Amino acid sequence: MPNSEPDILEMCERYERLYSASVYDVLDEMGLGSQCLSLDIRPLQPAWVVAGDAFTLKWTAESRHPVDVMRGRPGSPNIFGIVDQFYAGCVLVMETGKSMNVGHWGELTGLMSQVRGCRGAVIDGGVRDSRQLRERGDYPVFARYTSPIESVTRAIIVDVQCPLLMSGSLTEGLLVRPADFIFGDVDGVLVIPREIALEVLVKAEEVAEKENMVREEIRAGEHPLKVWQKYGRF
Repeated sequence: MPNSEPDILEMCERYERLYSASVYDVLDEMGLGSQCLSLDIRPLQPAWVVAGDAFTLKWTAESRHPVDVMRGRPGSPNIFGIVDQFYAGCVLVMETGKSMNVGHWGELTGLMSQVRGCRGAVIDGGVRDSRQLRERGDYPVFARYTSPIESVTRAIIVDVQCPLLMSGSLTEGLLVRPADFIFGDVDGVLVIPREIALEVLVKAEEVAEKENMVREEIRAGEHPLKVWQKYGRF
């Protein structure tokens, strides 16, 4: 009987055992070397790893009354309606118009999303309550900066589960679609097209297995050149 494809939670757990450099090498070999978000987007804790389906959220800088955010207004999503859409295995991905002042997400909104299955957040912008997020420790957040400045009256959520144009590391803009797979650690955050997320995972696991064999042979005293000639580029 053929093996069934893994569900999203198994995919997340398997990716989390890898690291971004090996996954990037697989993408690069497949001709997708520009799938790394801006290197300014970093985890609040160096040890944090994030993996899951992109749940996308788009902001724009625009003043508004706080009640609009909490209750919503015609044509504008509200935060309570949004958190009810989160699902197990998703990662919140936020485009903010490259804002560099307000905190777009915080500890309480993170908690609201986490209890609904969201595994973390990747923000092309700012985060608040960073000390509380670090102390809680179980909701990885990647962001450009931290800020105490409230976003409620200074920014608007304009769309949800829509394509985003995030800041790239090798390109000015990097497309992120809902359900593209997100994988990140302290070295960077990768956007893996959803159609090939499983293929990339399997290939990256093969790379990791070969690298482990290389390590074992070098530790055992084998000459590095001989090991390299044996395994070649992996």
